[in-house]
Amino acid sequence: MAVTCFTQEFRTSIAPSRMFKALILDSHNLIPKIAPQGIKSIEFVEGDGGAGSIKQTNFADGGHLKWLKHRIDAIDAEKFVCKYTLIESDIAFDKIESVVYELKFEASSDDGSICKMTSEYHMRAGVELKKDDIKQGKDKAMGLYKVVEEYLLANPDVYA
Repeated sequence: MAVTCFTQEFRTSIAPSRMFKALILDSHNLIPKIAPQGIKSIEFVEGDGGAGSIKQTNFADGGHLKWLKHRIDAIDAEKFVCKYTLIESDIAFDKIESVVYELKFEASSDDGSICKMTSEYHMRAGVELKKDDIKQGKDKAMGLYKVVEEYLLANPDVYA
């Protein structure tokens, strides 16, 4: 099995604690509320949000995905780090075994934060990962981060 890794960073003026709460700890409540055009609901199908929990994201009608499931592998609310694995989707995983993500929110010198994301694509034998597929996923993630950032800027008391 081949593993391909990608990293990306996103800078924001929002403090790490607020970004972590919005994107990790309370995403199941916040994201469907502020991005209903893309995400219909997020629910825990196992657990309560801690390590070992399984979270299902249900996408709005009309997209190429209907749902996907992530397993939370590790979560540290004090260090603002979360590691999770994409384990299942309504689209068959014929090329990918799994995708492991690690998100880390660090304080920046301007009282904001740097959000660092590492993605490990575990590919099935003989399959090559296309850069366009990765770019599409990265663009969607960055779009979601921007929506959360805009919401938190407009609502400075939320998750404060």
